[in-house]
Amino acid sequence: MRRRERSRAELGEWLARRGFDEEERAAALDRLEQVGELDDASFSRRYAEDKRELSGWGPERIRESLLSRGVPLDLVEAALDADSLDEQLERAEVLLERKGGDLDSDVARGRALGFLTRRGYDYEIAYEAVRRHAA
Repeated sequence: MRRRERSRAELGEWLARRGFDEEERAAALDRLEQVGELDDASFSRRYAEDKRELSGWGPERIRESLLSRGVPLDLVEAALDADSLDEQLERAEVLLERKGGDLDSDVARGRALGFLTRRGYDYEIAYEAVRRHAA
C-alpha cells in the first residue's frame, strides 16, 4: 500500500501534531531526505503533473495549492515551467469540450471563461480557449 505523499512542511506539521519536538522532527525530515524518501522538487513535479492531467487544473491553481503545502516558491515555479502555453490552451479546450454546452451567447462565454479561470488558467489562455471553442 502506497502512502500519501507529503511535502517537507506537511510532514513536519504531521509529526508536530503527533507530539514530536522540533529537534526530532528536523532529524527525521533530514534523514528521509538523505535516503531519498522526501524530496520537495520531485513531489512538486509529480503533484503538478497529476493535477494537470487528472484534474485539468491550470498553473495558478497548482501554484496556490503547492504553496499552501509549504513547497518553496522556486520549486513550485520549476514544476510549472514544464507546462507550455500550448499545452495549457489544449487542456483548457478539452475541459470546455467535456463540459459541453454551446457558447453562442455572451452569457455562456462569460460562464465558460469563469469556469476556466476558477480552474487556474490565466485569463488570456481561458479567453483564447473560449474563443476557439465558440468558433
